[in-house]
Amino acid sequence: MNTLVNIARYHLVDRLQYLVLPVGVTLFAFGVNVVIFSVIPETPEQNYSGGLFTLFVFMLVCGAMSMTKSLPFGLALGVSRRSYYLGTVLLVTGLSALYAVGITVLQAIEKGTGGWGLGLNYFRVPWLLDGPWYLTLLTSFVFLVLMFLYGMWYGLIYRRASVLGVIVFGAAQVLVLLSVVLVLSWTDSWSKLGTFFSTLTVGGLTGVLALLVCVAGAGGFATMRRVRV
Repeated sequence: MNTLVNIARYHLVDRLQYLVLPVGVTLFAFGVNVVIFSVIPETPEQNYSGGLFTLFVFMLVCGAMSMTKSLPFGLALGVSRRSYYLGTVLLVTGLSALYAVGITVLQAIEKGTGGWGLGLNYFRVPWLLDGPWYLTLLTSFVFLVLMFLYGMWYGLIYRRASVLGVIVFGAAQVLVLLSVVLVLSWTDSWSKLGTFFSTLTVGGLTGVLALLVCVAGAGGFATMRRVRV
């Protein structure tokens, strides 16, 4: 366990990447949204920004960089691939918990102030982060972990097979989605899919995200064992 903690601390040497920039970019985007909605003459009572997704995208980027920029030196220190991967997962678990608490607290303040006095919903995202505080905490945590692990997987693919591997990996996912679309079309199942998503609660969505976390984590771990540095 000490090894995993040390690996997490090794990543946190770059506090700019893991702490300063995610928080800074999120708050900057929030400030921009506040300014925009404050100068718009006529707005609906409830405004949904979507700017919070900048944090989730940044987590994906951080995940990719943790497997590209930091991996060679980490392994040069004698750390095993397994320990490096699990130590990074420990880091993302802690960071995601921290950021999820921040989102939950700011969402509560947002509700209490009537959307910052503007009817602005920045930390509330319809259908995704739109339930009780504990579901907001859980869903945002799981989603942040998912984005980081997904980024890690891309970073490992890049380490394993360079740019070509990333392109093939992305293309394979597109083909899978295309196959799903074709199957739904051939079986006239679009209405069933729509019914499924319309009845899916926030808790159910969190379960789907948790399943994807397992897929991304297992895929990244399997790729890590074949990485060449």
